[in-house]
Amino acid sequence: MSRSAHPAGPRHADVLPEGHYTAPPTDLNALDAKVWSRTVARNADGAVTVGGIEVARLTEEFGTPAYILDESDFRARCRAWAHAFGPDADVFYAGKAFLSRAVVRWLKEEGLNLDVCSGGELTCALDAGMPAERIAFHGNNKTVAEIERAVTVGVGRIVLDSFQEIARVAHVAQRLGKRQRVQIRVTVGVEAHTHEFIATAHEDQKFGIALAGGEAAEAVRRALALDGLELIGIHSHIGSQIFDMAGFEVSARRVVGLLAAVRDEHGVELPEIDLGGGLGIAYTSDDDPREPHEIAKALGDIVTRECEAAGLATPRISVEPGRAIVGPSAFTLYEVGTIKPLEGLRTYVSVDGGMSDNIRTALYDAEYSVALVSRASDAEPMLVRVVGKHCESGDIVVRDAFLPSDLAPGDLIAVPATGAYCRSMASNYNHALRPPVVAVRDGQARVIVRRETEEDLLRLDVG
Repeated sequence: MSRSAHPAGPRHADVLPEGHYTAPPTDLNALDAKVWSRTVARNADGAVTVGGIEVARLTEEFGTPAYILDESDFRARCRAWAHAFGPDADVFYAGKAFLSRAVVRWLKEEGLNLDVCSGGELTCALDAGMPAERIAFHGNNKTVAEIERAVTVGVGRIVLDSFQEIARVAHVAQRLGKRQRVQIRVTVGVEAHTHEFIATAHEDQKFGIALAGGEAAEAVRRALALDGLELIGIHSHIGSQIFDMAGFEVSARRVVGLLAAVRDEHGVELPEIDLGGGLGIAYTSDDDPREPHEIAKALGDIVTRECEAAGLATPRISVEPGRAIVGPSAFTLYEVGTIKPLEGLRTYVSVDGGMSDNIRTALYDAEYSVALVSRASDAEPMLVRVVGKHCESGDIVVRDAFLPSDLAPGDLIAVPATGAYCRSMASNYNHALRPPVVAVRDGQARVIVRRETEEDLLRLDVG
């Protein structure tokens, strides 16, 4: 269902029409494997465990709210993507989804490359030991300082996003006596957020150089003419939370058309094509994401078919999953505080976090699942809205869901599929302390990003 955005945010107590809600699940204690990470289960006592550890024990040791990251699940997803695409393709983890030094080390060990889009992400990657040649640097407005750092350390590729950036990177590389490997990001007129593929309207965005009107072809001419650049390929990204391949097919056809035009004009066959990321995950049981091997086969078939039709050798394919790897690998653990029934409407369940640790519901109207995890319950389901503790009516974590009617203050509930963008976009709104990220594996738990303290808040406040 689409909702119109109010200028000041979601309206207070926005009530949907009667009959809008789907029926409650038959078993509120069930944990859908599509939504939860691989090691999440209920034990004989009804409590949820992850990596063999009960959530109550995690709460005792690390407090709430907390992001609980299933390391075994994360690594397994890395391996699945690497295996699906094989040695003749490249998988770049999109660091913007969630990045920490521990995650960088896991990526390195599991054979994935890393995509960064800021100097800070580059610093994290290098500090954790990711080889520079396995790093791609994105961004629509990279500073000269960021470009200098990337060229100096020798990142594997810089994705050029504008005519000005083509000249800027070339100038920096020449000044440093380097020849920087680059790709050109093109806007192909395909928008896949809503599974609609429109040829012109979606070129109106801040990213990339438009294929229409010959701008992308001109960008190639400029890049090939500059001594400081080694143009290795074309990059395209068509959206996010994508569940089918139709948009990629349209995008690949247009990108391959550009490769053919480059060959015809310059006598050069560019060796790489990057089709970006944006592959969807299951936030609720209604979502049906594709498996990595399905995605790899579909993309490989699309590119091979289009290249054969154009008389081109098949280029090396790159993809950039971020959410698809880390999103399902984590859940956010909360303690229930105030419970406020509104007769004839729903029950508001307030937790000890909110939009400071998950802005996506307020920002994107994102949908999430939720479960009671500290115990099992046979109580009747009640319609709830899980909300945070912030002074904002739009502070909603889960807009509409069902929880047991015997829910009580002190219970632990968890929101799955929060590994992507939640910690990355977390804030100190109301001077909230950003939660820790706790990695769990084989019965062991450790903090990989610690909880902020009040001293952290005051440290930057110079008074």
